[in-house]
Amino acid sequence: MKTIAVMNQKGGVGKTTTTANLGAGIAMLGRAVCLLDIDPQCHLSLHFNVETADSPSTYDVLVEPMPVERVVRPLTDTLSLAPASVDLAGLETQLASVPGREQRLRQQLDAAPLPAEFILIDCPPSLGLLTLNALAAADEVIIPLQPHFFALQGLGQLLQTVSLVQERINPRLRVAGVVLCMFERITRLANEVVLDLQAFFEDARLHATPWSGAKVFESVVRRNIKLAECPSHGLSIFDYDATCNGAKDYADLAEEFLEMQAPVVAAPPAEQTERDAPDERTDSLTEPPRAQPPATAPGPTPEPLPQHVQPSPPVHGPPSADEHTS
Repeated sequence: MKTIAVMNQKGGVGKTTTTANLGAGIAMLGRAVCLLDIDPQCHLSLHFNVETADSPSTYDVLVEPMPVERVVRPLTDTLSLAPASVDLAGLETQLASVPGREQRLRQQLDAAPLPAEFILIDCPPSLGLLTLNALAAADEVIIPLQPHFFALQGLGQLLQTVSLVQERINPRLRVAGVVLCMFERITRLANEVVLDLQAFFEDARLHATPWSGAKVFESVVRRNIKLAECPSHGLSIFDYDATCNGAKDYADLAEEFLEMQAPVVAAPPAEQTERDAPDERTDSLTEPPRAQPPATAPGPTPEPLPQHVQPSPPVHGPPSADEHTS
């Protein structure tokens, strides 16, 4: 079982769309997939028309705690969903004094592994306790990113959070790569972003960081109105319109993701066994970002992002009928 956290602290970049349709694409290739929604907005649950008002949800998994398998609902023979609840919005306050609160999800998944080959976690658009739980439980991180100037600005902070989690809580955590969503190849800025990201991750290979093996996925997700429409029908893009560009792009992404999966190499044992015990330093991971002293830095870290990227002049004209901006 491999657990993947799909995360970006910026909203509107295609995070939930990627979790839903990448998971559905992997499941269509015959691999068992479970989707975990831990976003209080419940967008992944709503994408598949799953309500949790009177039934268990991932909130119960994190608070009770309740076994994850008790909240999982089948969607197809190879795809299932553990839905979220709006009650997750108050989780950080409820667990404020609970030791090891950042490892609640990992403990539940370890105690009763799900019968799935892949677990995809849809994280909230923040770097708070819920996202920290996902990172503590995950083997890999996938970062959906819209190829715009402002969408790049939070990537450095996100990667630093991943680095701190790997150092203090989850030694096996690594960044699998960046998925470019709502991509428009004809724009100069989009192509500049691709080149800068590729250069950044290539440079990272020279340093001991969780993203030293990361990549920019070659399969990009183009703007496609069908991707905006399918959640209102409670369907994945493959069930809604298997012939559209969105379905083709996520099918390609699913195949590329599976091709890069190799047998998991066990992480080297930590010097201490404190990973299973509460770490007082983890409180700083959910605080506002601040400079880390050199003693806690994971090693030589390249500059998170090139600073020279500037937006290209806006292109005026009527939008394509096959585009959406959500």
